[in-house]
Amino acid sequence: MDSMKLTMLPDVLTWENQPERLEVGATDTLNIAAGPGTDWFYDPAGSGRKHNAPLALFSPPDENCLLSTKVTVGFRSTFDAGVLFVYTDVDHWAKLCFEYAPTGNPMVVSVVTRGKSDDCNSVYIDGDSVYLRLYREADRLAFHYSDDGKYWHMVRHFTIGDLQNVRIGFSAQAPTGQGCHVQFSEISYRSGELSDIRNGE
Repeated sequence: MDSMKLTMLPDVLTWENQPERLEVGATDTLNIAAGPGTDWFYDPAGSGRKHNAPLALFSPPDENCLLSTKVTVGFRSTFDAGVLFVYTDVDHWAKLCFEYAPTGNPMVVSVVTRGKSDDCNSVYIDGDSVYLRLYREADRLAFHYSDDGKYWHMVRHFTIGDLQNVRIGFSAQAPTGQGCHVQFSEISYRSGELSDIRNGE
């Protein structure tokens, strides 16, 4: 499948890398399976670049917008993750992950890449689901997570440069394991600005 349309998104999703398996539920729930050894990460020590995890991306029509979803991950191996992704080109991208940490706990993790990746662990999560949100305002970005989809905690406030040609969307990864299944449900896109990216709105 080269592209697909979900009713709650303003544009078609196109694939940067194809998934191992894809299912779209009746309520536009998106299920993506990543194959073994898949990831997006450019080692800051310069020892390697990996960009083979599946990406389903669309072009947001609004300069100010939010994309959120409930992410449920079938965790099996270290660094398995469901991901919200923002992409301008192969050297400038960022991801907000619900990831299986080396400790054996699910965790919210963010990666910002400008040629090399800046990796940051945030907070442990109980269970196999969490809400993730991506916010764009002109050329600045913010990542948030939520336990209930109502009150949002800021993870990161950053930029990757000019966002004129930005695309955003969804990914799954299994860097160390044999594959990972991720369900994206309660997907929501809306235009508009946050009054304060730190106030939990």
